[in-house]
Amino acid sequence: MNAVVIKTEEELEKMRHAGKLLAQVFAMLDDFVQEGVTTMEINDRVEDYIVNTLKSRPASKGQYDYPYALNASLDQVVCHGMPNNVKLKSGSILNLDITLEHGGYIADSSKMYLIGDVAPAARQLVKTVYEAMWKGIEVVKPGARLGDIGHAIQRHAEKAGYSVVRDFCGHGIGREMHEEPQVLHYGRPGTGLVLEPGMVFTIEPMINQGGYRVKQKSDGWTVVTRDGKLSAQWEHTVAVTEDGYEVLTLREEERAALG
Repeated sequence: MNAVVIKTEEELEKMRHAGKLLAQVFAMLDDFVQEGVTTMEINDRVEDYIVNTLKSRPASKGQYDYPYALNASLDQVVCHGMPNNVKLKSGSILNLDITLEHGGYIADSSKMYLIGDVAPAARQLVKTVYEAMWKGIEVVKPGARLGDIGHAIQRHAEKAGYSVVRDFCGHGIGREMHEEPQVLHYGRPGTGLVLEPGMVFTIEPMINQGGYRVKQKSDGWTVVTRDGKLSAQWEHTVAVTEDGYEVLTLREEERAALG
């Protein structure tokens, strides 16, 4: 297992900049993602914006031979959904997972979009997963352990009657998309790696309406819930600071909400 890469202040500043650029991508999409648009149109718009406006690189494209700039995971798709030419329909929930590399460093984030008139149960799932992600983020500080993050997420999700996907996790990030450590979204408090300043990783819980079991489709990428029920995910890139945490991919609407 490779060692965790501790980032210097100079490296953190580059990651902070990449995170701000990635937040701009989601801001650009907010009025575009709606009923009648295809996820391939979203993908093409994202790639064009990252490359031509932000002068950056869509880091997902080419990673493990993945051909697109984003993952578009709809309804029962847990993660790694591939964009296609099917128009989005009212009532769906959509996760867009986007990565961006600028100045040699990568930022990774995902956001849920509610398409048209979404049922209350689906809205509640999306809301609960967002809360669970923040429960995990808020325990990040020097001296805390990875198990504390997973426990906080799992407790919030399961209290609401949902299940946490076991097969995928958050990850260290920096010059490489996937670095150590692995960040599980379930676990026991007081266990796992001790956090220290300069660590940077993603927190990206995938939480299901039904059971946590998943299966991969024949395309080799798309992962869906085994029971066909809905799944939702949110993701941020988080740095451990001297006295807590910094969300490097924080979006403007979140900044306003956090006050």
